[in-house]
Amino acid sequence: MVTTDVLKEKIIAGLNLEDIDPSEISDTDPLFGDDGLGLDSVDAIELTLVIEKEFGVKVTNIADAETIFATAESLCNFINEQKNA
Repeated sequence: MVTTDVLKEKIIAGLNLEDIDPSEISDTDPLFGDDGLGLDSVDAIELTLVIEKEFGVKVTNIADAETIFATAESLCNFINEQKNA
């Protein structure tokens, strides 16, 4: 099972967010936009690749992407659901 701590470390490494510590990212803070981590559309593509490479999980339904990538917690839940499917 993937934890949010492991996921945050992979996000930071995969997106080269060297100035951020995993403990600074709340499980429920938005990953995108000004209120949270502040990722943008280019980061979304890179994050999708990180998820596929690190966890072997693909996001096949783009319509669900906004919900899946909303927070570290929602992304972690998606990864675990897909790995257990």
